[in-house]
Amino acid sequence: MSRERDALEAWFEGRGWRPFGFQREVWDSWAAGESGLLHVPTGVGKTLAAAGGPLAAAKGEPDAGGLRVLWITPLRALARDTVTALSEGVDGMGLPWRVERRTGDTPASRKARQKTDPPEILVTTPESLSLLLTHKGHPSLFSRLDTVVVDEWHELCSSKRGVQTELGLARLRRLRPGLRTWGLSATLPNLDEARDALLGPGEPGRIVGPGPDVPESAFELATVLPPEPQRFPWAGHLGLALLDPVLDALDAPGTALLFTNTRSQAELWHRAIVDARPAWAPDVLLHHGSLARSERTDAEERLRLGTARCVVCTSTLDLGVDFSPVDRVIQVGSPRGVGRLLQRAGRSGHRPGGFRRVLCVPTHALELAEFAAARTAVDAGSLEPRRPLDRPLDVLAQHLVTRALGGGFTRSEIGDEVRSTRAYRELDDDTLTWCLDFVTRGGSALEAYPRYHRVVERDGVFTVESRTVARHHRMSVGTITDDGHLEVRFLKGRRLGRVEESFLARLTPGDRFLFAGRELQLVRIRDMVAWVRLARGRRGRRPVPRWAGGRMPLSSHLAEAVAGALAGTLAAHTPEMAAVAPLLELQARWSELPGPHRLLAERHRTREGHHLFVFPFLGRAAHEGLAALVAWRLSQAAPRTVAVSANDYGFEIASPDPLPDDPAEWAQHWSSAHLNEHLLACLNATELARRRFRQVARVSGLVFQGPPGRSKSARQLQASSGLIYDVLARWDPDNLLLGQAHREVLEQELEVRRLRAGLDRMAKLEPVFTAPPRLTPLAFPIWAERMQAQVSTESWIDRVRRAAGRLEKAAAAGES
Repeated sequence: MSRERDALEAWFEGRGWRPFGFQREVWDSWAAGESGLLHVPTGVGKTLAAAGGPLAAAKGEPDAGGLRVLWITPLRALARDTVTALSEGVDGMGLPWRVERRTGDTPASRKARQKTDPPEILVTTPESLSLLLTHKGHPSLFSRLDTVVVDEWHELCSSKRGVQTELGLARLRRLRPGLRTWGLSATLPNLDEARDALLGPGEPGRIVGPGPDVPESAFELATVLPPEPQRFPWAGHLGLALLDPVLDALDAPGTALLFTNTRSQAELWHRAIVDARPAWAPDVLLHHGSLARSERTDAEERLRLGTARCVVCTSTLDLGVDFSPVDRVIQVGSPRGVGRLLQRAGRSGHRPGGFRRVLCVPTHALELAEFAAARTAVDAGSLEPRRPLDRPLDVLAQHLVTRALGGGFTRSEIGDEVRSTRAYRELDDDTLTWCLDFVTRGGSALEAYPRYHRVVERDGVFTVESRTVARHHRMSVGTITDDGHLEVRFLKGRRLGRVEESFLARLTPGDRFLFAGRELQLVRIRDMVAWVRLARGRRGRRPVPRWAGGRMPLSSHLAEAVAGALAGTLAAHTPEMAAVAPLLELQARWSELPGPHRLLAERHRTREGHHLFVFPFLGRAAHEGLAALVAWRLSQAAPRTVAVSANDYGFEIASPDPLPDDPAEWAQHWSSAHLNEHLLACLNATELARRRFRQVARVSGLVFQGPPGRSKSARQLQASSGLIYDVLARWDPDNLLLGQAHREVLEQELEVRRLRAGLDRMAKLEPVFTAPPRLTPLAFPIWAERMQAQVSTESWIDRVRRAAGRLEKAAAAGES
């Protein structure tokens, strides 16, 4: 191997590079037949570390042929870039290897050829790997596979796509027992868990980190400060008021990525920049997950070439290839997590020792404290863990059909295979029996319906015999549930992307809206397609599509850091905390500041009635569940009308009837006793579970979304899954998929683990109850959230602005 390794080192030397110690360690480990997890900062050469071993070995057998390296990536855009990076290594070392990608965008003819004449390196996604496993010839395809690399494992490991990847890897390891598997990661603190999810629990695997020879990348977070003190913030109230400083930053030479947290926000900022600087229009592009592939590809290519001034984007560009030519990063709104901020900042200075700069633009004043807290957390190396999932049975059911379709299996074979994964390491025989019964006859409640008899057992072998089942399954493989969207197309046929059905249903022909960086006019909606033309003439009201799930929760790490910042544990001389000082001073004058050892609660009396604002700093999802829990417990104690509201910092309980005065009584209402039972009772758990069951039904194969271009509407899918839910709830109440839907509501929508830990922490804090004469700076944004749910957007904005103006006058007058 030394001669082949010399060739690899020589290629590095010819490029003017010197391998880092971690790269050599991975090459040596690969040569020794080891697997592992590589965890190093963005931009220092993870790709070449993982590829170097196989490329060096290939110098000794250049004509071997067959698929040797399978490279799994979470994003199709990343697949394109990875092919380019790997091709440079293959060509540089003079190997006759082919590097190709296989994703949803790959032509069918190339996919067919790849199954019989595969490239030596294939770059693909978890979904495409599962599709390969549905073909009976897949054992032959993978018969010479030496290496699997899972890129950006931190993005996959805590999701159902990660579980899908675990199952795919388990199958490959059964086919190739000596298979080397390497995961590539950054911004991940729980490395042992991530390694176990990648390799299987108890399997040997090395964790490789950066050595002392890797230069540290400097990190700089600068913030655009509002010109006037903002003492009564509310979500998004700064809007585009800070556009001018952003334009100044974009006026500098080079390419910028401007990250927003939602697709709607990306559309608004793109349009605002283009309207303010029309000459920049050809070089300011848009990139988010609802745009057509051609729109995103154009932006990606301009980024690679360095010819874009700015790409306004969402998390779709959080990930990227090494040495990307991005000069600066702008973050609009809080990053909501320390790891996400580091990932985005790393898109600039994307090289060893590069300088990672990010310019943060607040959308409301309290985000200044979030930026300051994030900087402190980065300096301390405090990152959020990504927890792998345990036993999602909808993913297992889908995989059972995949394996049955791909040549079949016996019960013992599939049991051993899936139990070799971390996700299903504790799968018991009864649950496996239930899953097999589910895919063979639909379970006890659906046995009478032949469409649910997808898998057939003959002589102990489970297979798929129906061509219709095979076709529908291959169309449905994957765990990304994306219901309720309509395609948006120009009248001449060009596809722009997809918009939620509920948004377009509110428009009538002739209405205008912003999408894909253009002002469009709706012509008609027909056959799940919204036909549009470019809007001409005078501009009117231009709504922007809203997408479900666009609101990212504040991570627990960052929420705790923000609480510390507001309590004064951060240095007051930071520019962000200096800017937010007037807000904190007023909060302290009218009420109290939150503290790390006390729980602040504020009683208010308004024309609406009685209010209690509580500030646990647990994040929005936990606060929404907690507010509903407290309201329900109050109503159980004494019948009353209660309204609730929440944000990332706290929650509100409002009622026209008097609320309890005794802090001890409130402590009982937010105790963790009977938490799961009371949460399910208070939150209309049946309706929440019905909504969640739609996703479970889609992944498990109970509901078929339809062929491409003729997908069912959100209403049809909801009706189908809702009918199945009702049948199962009545005739098969112990159905494990129903139980999973309820469990996912608690764990994912309500974050019950985080909520329980927060309630236990609240019980240990000193309660501090105050009675301010008016809404305080911390209470005001929570009140504004509740107002938004009661009135139209325009009326809400006017009402909240008037209320903020009155409070500002009282503050300026020195009233206490």
